[in-house]
Parts: sequence; C-alpha cells; structure tokens
Amino acid sequence: MRFSRRIFLRRAAATAGLPLMPGLASAEVYPSRPVRMIVDIPAGLAPDVLARLIREPLSHRFGQNFVVEDMPGAGGNVGAEYVIRAAPDGYTLLVMISGNAASATLYPNLNFNFVRDVAPIAFLGYTPFVVVVNPSVTAKTISELIAFAKANPGTLNFASQGAGTAPHLAFELFRMMTGVNIVHVPYRTSYLPDLLAGQVQLAFATAPPVLGYINTGKLRALGVTSIKRMVALPNVPAIAESLPGYEGSGWAGVGAPIGTPAEIIGALNKNINAIIADPAMKARFVALGAEPETMTPSQFGALIANAAEKWAKVIAFAGVKVD
Repeated sequence: MRFSRRIFLRRAAATAGLPLMPGLASAEVYPSRPVRMIVDIPAGLAPDVLARLIREPLSHRFGQNFVVEDMPGAGGNVGAEYVIRAAPDGYTLLVMISGNAASATLYPNLNFNFVRDVAPIAFLGYTPFVVVVNPSVTAKTISELIAFAKANPGTLNFASQGAGTAPHLAFELFRMMTGVNIVHVPYRTSYLPDLLAGQVQLAFATAPPVLGYINTGKLRALGVTSIKRMVALPNVPAIAESLPGYEGSGWAGVGAPIGTPAEIIGALNKNINAIIADPAMKARFVALGAEPETMTPSQFGALIANAAEKWAKVIAFAGVKVD
C-alpha cells in the first residue's frame, strides 16, 4: 500500500504541475462532445445528487452537456472499472466516493487498483455521518456512549446498510479507537424502522434521512463523524471533540482514467472549484448534509492515498468481509 501511495502522489503532483497547453485549455477544443460522469452507486444517494447539482453549471461553463449516469454494482467497482478502462480523454469521468479508497483491501481480486489507476480531478466535499441512537439508550454524549458500551459489552447493536460500506467502516474505526464491544447488524434494506422501534440501538447515518427524527425526539444525535461540527447540525459535537483524532466521514469527488491530459484535469478542477465555492451552491450542498471543500488535484490525491492506508488498517482490525 505504501508503494501505491507513493506512485499516486507522484503522479498527482506531476499532473498538477504541468502548464496548460493553449489549444487544450480552450473550451472550444475540450469538450467538443458530451462528457459522461459515471456514478458507481445507486441513484439518489448523496454523491449522485452532488454530481447532478454540478452537472448543469459545468455544462454551461464548457458549452457541452455533462451527463450523469448511474452504474452501481459490486460495491462501486463496476462503475469504477468502467471509467478506468475508458479512453483517458476527459470524456468519461468518475464520481468517486470514500468507499473506492477501500476497494483494494475489501476486494483483493480486482483487476485494477483504484489508488494507482485513477487520476484525481476535484474534490466536492465531505459527507459526514451522524451518530444516532434510539431514545431507549441512556447515553446523551459520545463519552457516555463509550462508557455504557464498556460497562455493558455486547448489549448494543449497530445497524448498517452492509459490511464494508462507508458508515460501517466509520463505526469500525470508532470501535478500534475505543475498544468497545458493540455488535454489527448489516441490513440489505433500510434499518430505520428497526432503529426507530429499538430493535437495533445505534447507527452512523447520513444526515438528511434522520434530521426529522432527531428534531422530533424519535432519535438522539450524539455526534458527527467529521473532524469539526456540521453546518447543518451546529449543536451536535464532532466525535473528535471527545475522541481526539477520530475522523470517519464519507466524501465525494471527481476523477478520470490515469493518463488524462493535465490540461483537461486543470480546466475541470478550476471550474468545479468555482462552482462549489459559489455561496448558493454551498447552501445546496449543506442542505444535503454535505460539507463542500475545494482542493487541487494533488491535494485530492493525497487524501485518497491516505484514506486507502487508513481504511486498510481498519478493515484488517475488524476482519471485514464482503459478499
């Protein structure tokens, strides 16, 4: 993993440092036909929605349609491999998610290595998870949750939408850093009915589906997985406030096949960063529970490489297996 991380960072730095060529820097040359943005998870989830938010302004800025296509399957690997095998010409992009960074460890028999084979273009933002519990749980803070779980090992159940998903890995990082004994219960469908009924007591949930339940007291929010508090939930502490060093958010960004010209990557990065820096767009991201942030390609590459190493350690610790 260290070897692949060095390769990734070296390529990202080289890509960011190349000057723009006058011909390719012009939107009259690129793009000259529609650009496909492949989302490797099902429609309606946060990365898909974020991609659709930036699609229209990208189309306007470049004078060509940017088309979002959902291509889920195999934990995101179907869509990721499709883009990796595409021509490196800037016309097939990948809407990348944090789960992609863990793919090499979760799926050791893949025909590609995400860290090595994808060129980072632009970061879109973090998608933190909210630690929510059923009100039957007496804990009202993260510290109290840790103390309760240690005093009552194996009595709390944690619900997720499947082994190896980003919320599950965020939970396993929490378990690794605290030593708590909480039982993981993976679901193939929504766990919310069971969480609301108290049949499972804990989840790391994306914000939009649970905000209403938090506001009505049907669920209690104890913390968020981002390094700082979410704009949408300013009164809910970050886990890191009581567990220093913890950060377990999902994220989304845009990438391309390795070998995509630096001029195209630079033009896309510049325009995507301008789009998500717009105050109106920021507000739309926040309403979806996302925390927008701009990065250079090399900064985004460093984030991906670090995430791959981080989640590899968590997966090894927890012995996570996927179907």
